[in-house]
Amino acid sequence: MNVVVRAISGALFVAIMVVGICFRPEAMILLFCIITGMTMWEYTGLVNSQPEICVNRFISTAAGVYLFIAFAGFCGEVTPSAVFIPYLLSIVYLFVSELYTNNKNALHDWAYTMLGQMYIALPFACINVLAFRSAQDGVTYYDYLVPLCIFVFLWVNDTGAFCAGTLFGKHRLFPRISPKKSWEGSIGGGLLVLATAVLVFYLVNRNGNSHYLSLPEWLGLALVVVIFGTWGDLVESLLKRTLGIKDSGNIIPGHGGMLDRFDSSLLAIPAAVIYLYSLQLLA
Repeated sequence: MNVVVRAISGALFVAIMVVGICFRPEAMILLFCIITGMTMWEYTGLVNSQPEICVNRFISTAAGVYLFIAFAGFCGEVTPSAVFIPYLLSIVYLFVSELYTNNKNALHDWAYTMLGQMYIALPFACINVLAFRSAQDGVTYYDYLVPLCIFVFLWVNDTGAFCAGTLFGKHRLFPRISPKKSWEGSIGGGLLVLATAVLVFYLVNRNGNSHYLSLPEWLGLALVVVIFGTWGDLVESLLKRTLGIKDSGNIIPGHGGMLDRFDSSLLAIPAAVIYLYSLQLLA
């Protein structure tokens, strides 16, 4: 029964993600505002359960969601850069507010507050950098393909790593943090993602159509996603070990919490942004 529940919830999750990203930019923005809010709320709840830690759960979550909206407006050229001012004010408030509380360890509160913004809110907001692009005529358009492929590559990597690790896994990848992961699984997942990138390239460029990424650039993006997605998974495992928990939550049946579901993407997304901007600088 657990396998069935996990399969159904996983399929529903993938369907929501694909439709939300591919349908319209407004749907993508709404979807990731919800994801950002839920993940920030989950994270702040986890850290607040620790001794002598008390972050402002509501303001931290609201700030994270607003940062995503601000990035969407700015990257979509709907709003000027001044849209970030309310977010900066909220960060200032989160620092200054500690002066007026009786919390025992302000340094821990500040550290965990900013960790949530840097580890969760900023990476999700960077999806907008991948999604909105300027054409040669200066018009900004919504390109769902790269954001969608980031998640497709991560899903394929997870599936390939699980299958290859189950069949051939002998050498532990990072036993101190995640004893179940193996080098064989990671290599198998990476090879499957590279094959998926080749398939994406040929599907996108068939019938005379073309995308701004060449085949080597697609392969490079796939490799970046595999490496940083694996690190993202390990970083979340270290976070859970530090907090003394097994799963970040149980909101997704059979898959744990929001952090469990999006851990790989929290490093893969900003890494993809850096990679694609590097290609532009080298062009």
